Amino acid sequence: MDKQSLIDCHNRIKPFIHNTPVLTSRLIDKVVGAQLYFKCENFQRMGAFKMRGAANAIMQLTDDQKQNGVVTHSSGNFAQALSLSAKSLSVKAYIVMPSTAPEVKKDAVKGYGGILVECEPNLAARESASQEIVEKYSANFIHPSNDDHVILGQGTACKELLEEQPNLEYIFTPIGGGGLIAGTALSTHYFGFNCKTIGGEPFEVDDAYRSLKSGKIETNITTNTIADGLKTQLGDRNFPIIQKHVEEIVRVTEADIVAAMRLIWERLKIVCEPSSAVALAAVFKRKSDLNGKKIGVIVSGGNVDFGNLPFK
Repeated sequence: MDKQSLIDCHNRIKPFIHNTPVLTSRLIDKVVGAQLYFKCENFQRMGAFKMRGAANAIMQLTDDQKQNGVVTHSSGNFAQALSLSAKSLSVKAYIVMPSTAPEVKKDAVKGYGGILVECEPNLAARESASQEIVEKYSANFIHPSNDDHVILGQGTACKELLEEQPNLEYIFTPIGGGGLIAGTALSTHYFGFNCKTIGGEPFEVDDAYRSLKSGKIETNITTNTIADGLKTQLGDRNFPIIQKHVEEIVRVTEADIVAAMRLIWERLKIVCEPSSAVALAAVFKRKSDLNGKKIGVIVSGGNVDFGNLPFK
């Protein structure tokens, strides 16, 4: 995955995505002691960055493959992204979701034209249901984060940010399944100037932090975090990129996440989901090292359950 493949990917998906805005806040800058530039993927189609990777993955299929449709398993944002991308490209999408997924997300998948298949809320059940669809319909499985075409697509958010602010010194992004941070790290490497990628991760699901320490993909025993989009683990396609190009992963508490989320809502006047706020929470953890720096922050999405906000 070289520089040209990122450029080609971005040109390919531009008709199907938004070039999302970059926002700033003088108050947040003052609190951190640095200049922050928020890349607002909550304004992306379907409300999150995942539209980018989903569109690119489908567009890389042959015409014959597209005839058979695509399938993925996801509890939320990638389910919606693949459904909308498939609809935009006139491709059938089968979406395996755990029965416990929020009804609002199930409704969104159906609204985007996805064919919803519910399963038990565990990874084995999700994988089994996906495999059945692959065998029955010859549908093409697209992994939400551990897929080269998905990784390249997710990296285009950072590419756009660096085109607008080329002198950034750090880019902070959440890390869950690893697709966004791997793509971000590639874009930072190819389009930045001595720019470093730093991941933010909840203490409650710190498998990526431990994976970088141990040199192998670790798992989580529990996933007790408000950042529901970050409960998945790294894969063999994105982990080597993370090992090579990510500077460090900063762990944050649940209270840190809620405080950062509230600050984004209050000061940027935008809706972001808890997973997105993890990146800003990581900035606060590292603010003593960031004085006077120019920093990019990827606000990964804004798909929030308004009936279950962590603050009043």
